[in-house]
Amino acid sequence: MSQVEQPAIDAAMAKIIDPELGRPITDLKLIDKVAINGGSVELEFHLTAPFCPPVFALKIAADIKAGLLMVPGVTDAKVTLRGHYLAEAVNKQVNKPQPRPSQ
Repeated sequence: MSQVEQPAIDAAMAKIIDPELGRPITDLKLIDKVAINGGSVELEFHLTAPFCPPVFALKIAADIKAGLLMVPGVTDAKVTLRGHYLAEAVNKQVNKPQPRPSQ
């Protein structure tokens, strides 16, 4: 199995748009940490405000996970929201086992 490359992750994350601000999460510097281990990727991020509406928090987290899973070579993705008042609930929901999107 080949190692997933950081530029592929960066390109995928540049396509994720903050629904309130209409700007890519990469432009807003919302990604805090990316760890790549073979085909497994863990990403930590924060939002522009700790009380961002939960619907937007969950949408961004779900979009990040879907984006990661679309990167060639990624076999598993874990997304962790930090610093939000409902981070624990968002993380639990977004990381539930789900069918993998078709590539």
